[in-house]
Amino acid sequence: MTADVFLFWFLAIVTLAGGLTTIMITNPIYSALSLAFTMVGVSALFVTLNAYFLAGVQLIVYAGAVTVLFVMVLMMFDLKHEVTAFTRGKISGMVKSGIVAVLAGILVGSISLTTDIFSKSGAAPEAVIGGDTTKELGKVLFSKYIFGFEALGILLLMVAIGAVALARSKGGTHAKQ
Repeated sequence: MTADVFLFWFLAIVTLAGGLTTIMITNPIYSALSLAFTMVGVSALFVTLNAYFLAGVQLIVYAGAVTVLFVMVLMMFDLKHEVTAFTRGKISGMVKSGIVAVLAGILVGSISLTTDIFSKSGAAPEAVIGGDTTKELGKVLFSKYIFGFEALGILLLMVAIGAVALARSKGGTHAKQ
């Protein structure tokens, strides 16, 4: 086994472990952090597959923005009472395990189906792309759509400040007693 194959499988196992930790852990904050760890692992998997643009987008959009949004929403809850809502007992644990087993079966089935298709046809189809599309996308984003890009950044900053202000205000979940 070569080093790149070993690295790919190591990252795949680490990413799956992070995903399982996300749905099996009882603390919502640790679950969100585990989700961020999983998204970083997926980004690293894209790097091993030489899909650098997808790795960057995965890291910026999902590991950065979406996970921060989850943590901001979790800040609004009273986590002392929410932990009991996430852990309802043995039956919900079995339901969670059953869902994981079904999803694992679907994953294994889809992998085996695609390997059967590729082995019958001889090779995976080649994508035909002309030019450097990432460079062209960057030019369009930072010239034609720069106002929307910057407005979205300011909007996300205002949402983060508002979430912290609401959580710390009188009657908020993290207000000083």
